[in-house]
Amino acid sequence: MIFAPSTSKRALLSPLLLALASLVFVCLATVGTPPAEASGHGDTIRVGGDHNYPPYEFLNENGEPDGYNTELTLAIAEVMGIKVDIQLGGWDEMRHKLETGEIDALQGMVFSKARARDYDFSPAHAVVHQSVFARKGSPTISELNELKDKEVIVQNGGIMHDYLLQNNVGANLILVDTHADALRLLASGQHDYALVANLPGLYTGKVLELSNIIPAGKPFSAQFYGYSVLKGKQDLLAQFSEGLAILKNTGRQQALYDKWLGPLEDQGVSWKKLGMAAAFISTLLLLILSIIMFWNRALSREVTRRTQEQQLQQQQLIQADKMTSLGILVSGVAHEINNPSSLLLLNLPILKDVYQDAEDILEAHYHEHGDFLIGGLEYSRMRDEIPPMLDDMLTGTHRIRRIVDDLRDFARQEPTDLSETVDLNDVVATAIRLVDNTISKSTQHFKVEYTDKLPCFEGNAQRIEQVVINLIINACQALESTDNSISVRTFYLAQENMLKFEICDQGRGIDPEHLPHLSDPFFTTKREQDGTGLGLSVSFSIVQEHGGTLTYNSKLTQGTCVTLSLPAIKGTTS
Repeated sequence: MIFAPSTSKRALLSPLLLALASLVFVCLATVGTPPAEASGHGDTIRVGGDHNYPPYEFLNENGEPDGYNTELTLAIAEVMGIKVDIQLGGWDEMRHKLETGEIDALQGMVFSKARARDYDFSPAHAVVHQSVFARKGSPTISELNELKDKEVIVQNGGIMHDYLLQNNVGANLILVDTHADALRLLASGQHDYALVANLPGLYTGKVLELSNIIPAGKPFSAQFYGYSVLKGKQDLLAQFSEGLAILKNTGRQQALYDKWLGPLEDQGVSWKKLGMAAAFISTLLLLILSIIMFWNRALSREVTRRTQEQQLQQQQLIQADKMTSLGILVSGVAHEINNPSSLLLLNLPILKDVYQDAEDILEAHYHEHGDFLIGGLEYSRMRDEIPPMLDDMLTGTHRIRRIVDDLRDFARQEPTDLSETVDLNDVVATAIRLVDNTISKSTQHFKVEYTDKLPCFEGNAQRIEQVVINLIINACQALESTDNSISVRTFYLAQENMLKFEICDQGRGIDPEHLPHLSDPFFTTKREQDGTGLGLSVSFSIVQEHGGTLTYNSKLTQGTCVTLSLPAIKGTTS
């Protein structure tokens, strides 16, 4: 038996299952059944239900029908202009009355293939989960076959009574009229377990203050729950189905669902609220990134205007350059966030569970009736494509998290600390992730080669990351076409005890007369592109702080190779 998610997840799960329910019932509906005469507008439709199945349907303290099903039936009668007479009694009794024609419909019955031979069902208006209840201290139950040879209390004529008989579980069944009878009997110390619907069980246990019984495992067996009539009375059923559709579209059905079932489902933190929180955080993050982008542009213009008027301190120059680089990155990061941000509103693992729960039903229909459309495409194709589609969406969510984390770390201003033990491969990998969008727009041929087990170097990972980002961006800007390539590699020269980072591009190259000035502050060949001339100057200063070098080898129209060298710490490996 496949278990459904815990109660705290069902606030999100139920609407998703209800959406699938309509598809499943349409798929499994029989074709060609001749319509029967429906009750006319002048007739009263007799609707039956269980007198003790709270919060779905029950008799209140005044002896009147009450609960979610009852209010839903009255609302359908109102919008459809029909008269209904709601009669609640013992469940087995009400099923018998439906079969003998003493009532016309049941306002709540769990769908099963076996029942579909005798009854027609409306689209589901709720999803019911079943639970095994036990006295405190009893062993938990994870599979229904573990009930073999146990004394199990179950409602006479209920869906789980049908299931246990049809599947020959081997339990010793103790039949009772209501869920309340089952839980009272169990609480009194008699028999081993009670198998009842989860929400009615929780509701009844709370009302009757049965403090010594608890669910003996997670809820399981998500089942679709809706109106039912005898086979062939399609016209009568159509009135309830149409009324239910109207209530769903106007939001009244959801309001009734939240009123009666929401308080029991919303235990713990609501996944819907978590989704809203994630959306809020994502929107806030985008706003912050936009502010940073506009602020950075203003800062770049201010630096250009005042460069000849004052000498900035080294730390200010480094931060100004960092923000210049960040301005280039923001558009890429915003693009990365924009596409998968909607995924943050969904609980992908739950959606995958929903599909897996429905898969057996869809497969059975496929084998029985042949191929059919789902989402506008053939089921035989979609059944293989839906799981990898969900996995790809989840991978996109993880990608967002990594990019945002890297950007946050890069933008943080910290005092200079050159005492970290740093892995060059990690620094390069982080830098590449941050500029991935710039790379993908600049070239279709980007190659990375990491040498394993490199020694570490001593310094500041964030500073060297800034240098690597500057070098990658410069290489991308030097390309004339996306057909040009960029290659990156790391390696170690033992004889020199030097770590190496090398980046080569097939770009336009550097004019030989410019090579001696690359480290000069404010020297740039990209002034018309808002270049500040700070990038390489700051990069040279950072590398010198670390006791390393930056060397250039360039030929016009052929490309450029830049090598970053850093002294390694002997005896360390990454």
